[in-house]
Amino acid sequence: MKIISWNVNGIRAIIKKDFFESIKRLNPDILCLQETKAQDDEVFKALGPIEGYRQFYNSADKKGYSGTALLSKSKPSNVILDMGISQHDAEGRVQCAEYESFYLVNVYVPNSGQQLGRLGYRKEWDADFLNYLNDLEKKKPVIACGDFNVAHHPIDLKNDKSNYNKTAGYTQVEIDGMDNFINSGFLDSWRKLHPEKVAYTYWSYRFKARERNTGWRIDYFLVSEALIEKVKAVNIYSEVMGSDHCPIGLEIEL
Repeated sequence: MKIISWNVNGIRAIIKKDFFESIKRLNPDILCLQETKAQDDEVFKALGPIEGYRQFYNSADKKGYSGTALLSKSKPSNVILDMGISQHDAEGRVQCAEYESFYLVNVYVPNSGQQLGRLGYRKEWDADFLNYLNDLEKKKPVIACGDFNVAHHPIDLKNDKSNYNKTAGYTQVEIDGMDNFINSGFLDSWRKLHPEKVAYTYWSYRFKARERNTGWRIDYFLVSEALIEKVKAVNIYSEVMGSDHCPIGLEIEL
């Protein structure tokens, strides 16, 4: 099974940039998208040319903001939206698809914002999301993928010292949050398979960041420990353009 996760930074914008050709080439069994920035009907219309997938959307109450979409060749037995916590559930950030032997969670974790104005909220989100994943895992193993909006270690961003505790995505609060996921048994599958490899999944549109490869690795496949031996490959498709993020892929035998 091949799962692709991609923060598209606006579904209506990316479909004008070879998006469909990229998806055809990647040929995922399941496709998880974050930051669709559109309402359900708009996402449905934008993704119209994609055939052979069942499609599920979770849009934010606020138009043009956040949002997730999940496309699956095989029909999940159930798809649940959001965490069931009112303060977190208005931004379309979580989808959970249940399959026979695992749960797949598509997530777009909140950014802590400029001047770190949302860092306190982010700390609450991380704690509640971990509880949510732990509750799922009591029933069956979990794969959680998406934009987690944190670079976990210095190897995961180009300029670690200048960003530490100053820039959203690399504060100790956010690092601690990712530590908590890992320590609870949700393994960073990329780093497990590529312990020393430098690779990024996000580049700012400013300062020719992608051209200079001044990037961050903030998109992840976190996998229950029970599944890690079944993971055959984890890929970062940095050559695929269209967003300020690139797609990431997990190949797993289930």
